[in-house]
Amino acid sequence: MSLAKRLSRALILWVGGVWMLCILGVSWYVYREINHNFDNELTESSHRMFDIAIHDWDRVGASTPSAPVLAPEPLIPGDELIFHLVDDNGRVLMRSAQSPQQTFGVPLATGFADSGLWRIYTVRHPARPLYLQLADPLEERRAGLKSTLLGLALPMAAVLPLLALLLRTIARRELRILERLEEEIALRSGTDLRPISLSGAPSELHSVGDHVNRLLERLSHSLDVERSLAANAAHELRTPLAAVRLRLHTALEHGLDPTDVQAALEALNILSHRTEKLLQLSRAESGAALGHQPVDLVQLAATVVQEFWQTEPLRQRLDLQVPDGGMLPALGDADSIAIALRNLIENALRYGKESAVVVVVEAPCTLIVRDMGAGVDASKLQDLLQRHVRQVKDGAGYGLGLSIVNTIVQNHGGTLSLRSPVPGTAGGLEARIDFLQPQA
Repeated sequence: MSLAKRLSRALILWVGGVWMLCILGVSWYVYREINHNFDNELTESSHRMFDIAIHDWDRVGASTPSAPVLAPEPLIPGDELIFHLVDDNGRVLMRSAQSPQQTFGVPLATGFADSGLWRIYTVRHPARPLYLQLADPLEERRAGLKSTLLGLALPMAAVLPLLALLLRTIARRELRILERLEEEIALRSGTDLRPISLSGAPSELHSVGDHVNRLLERLSHSLDVERSLAANAAHELRTPLAAVRLRLHTALEHGLDPTDVQAALEALNILSHRTEKLLQLSRAESGAALGHQPVDLVQLAATVVQEFWQTEPLRQRLDLQVPDGGMLPALGDADSIAIALRNLIENALRYGKESAVVVVVEAPCTLIVRDMGAGVDASKLQDLLQRHVRQVKDGAGYGLGLSIVNTIVQNHGGTLSLRSPVPGTAGGLEARIDFLQPQA
């Protein structure tokens, strides 16, 4: 069942129920007011007729006390009420022509009472032991109530189908925005991930649209990362694969020359290293499994530098400087930060030639990598953050290291700054990363 039908049905049931309760409430109120008005009329008529009835009794009936006296005409012209004039012994002294000969069978006490088909009001004379009982036919009262209530309730009930149709039309019209949302989402595909436009939509749908747009943005970013990985792989792996193929063909043609085999192994190493860089770049761009935990930069830097110290020549060139006094926490993902630092050290060792490389950990949460090589023109520093841009033109490296570092730092909300020459020297290059501090 569609949402419009469910909403229409719920609205019709609830509004119809409340409408019927209102009809019942109004009917009860009208019924009570009509009865109240009839009773007031009966009370007023009894007080007006009492003196007239006693006057006629004194004039006509006092001489014939053995039988009730019939009133010659209604005591109040045009009034069809019937009455009994009764003494304190319950004997009917005078009655209207239409009234029964017997008493109404209600107590001789001032007030209202019902007797069969009559609504009776009894009033006592203030000075004489006489009572006037005025009766109103209940059938006439019921007929008046019925006609009044039907005239009120039937139009209100007849409006219910129109109200149901109106509620259904309103629900369908107001929910058309959902159809627009459905159409907008249906148009999206792997080649069309534009944000969804919901102009004029209610705030609740704007919230849904915002969440969908954020999802589309993440999907678009993931697709861009995949396309970038594919493009980078095609660009970066074509040359080493061709070199390996050529070396192996040459080795086969010349009886597996050790030189060619060694060259093929070196090409495979280059291919492996380049593949690793591409995977690092893909991971950095996607932000996959990026944690947000306190990371001790001192311990992390020592672990990464220790990997390079496993090679004796690098032990002589690479130095680590950490502050005294324990850990310096930064907010981020330990594996990603380690990849960034490892790429900075590799770049410094490669492009710094044979110069010394220093890794510095500074408070509050900063990593610095300096080399004392030839340095880079200050106007070209920002270009190094782009993919496939190398510091030198000798073909060394892949132009991905600083791009990977920059992407990781951005995902962590930090900043990467490059300076050349190193302050206080005539050359060299300094890469500085400032991370966010964990909240206390």
